[in-house]
Amino acid sequence: MIRVILPAHLKDLAHVHGEVELQVDGPVTQRSVLDALEAQLPVLIGRVRDHSTQQRRGFVRYYACQEDLSHEPPDDPLPAEVASGREPFLIVGSMAGG
Repeated sequence: MIRVILPAHLKDLAHVHGEVELQVDGPVTQRSVLDALEAQLPVLIGRVRDHSTQQRRGFVRYYACQEDLSHEPPDDPLPAEVASGREPFLIVGSMAGG
């Protein structure tokens, strides 16, 4: 199982407490994890990535194993620790302003 940690506002929207566990068939990539997340929690469609282009939303970041993966290609394999469920895939809402 893949473990996903959502930011508080998306947990509230999806009525989720704690981590989300997902079954991902095939290679574990950003795209496959997000596809499985949206399939399990359809209310998140269009919230994490643009509904039409599938591009990451501007104020959303992806982290795994203490690394920012936000600008990595969406079909690159995620770290083995994420694929095995030892480490979570984090979706983080960033902020701007001053």
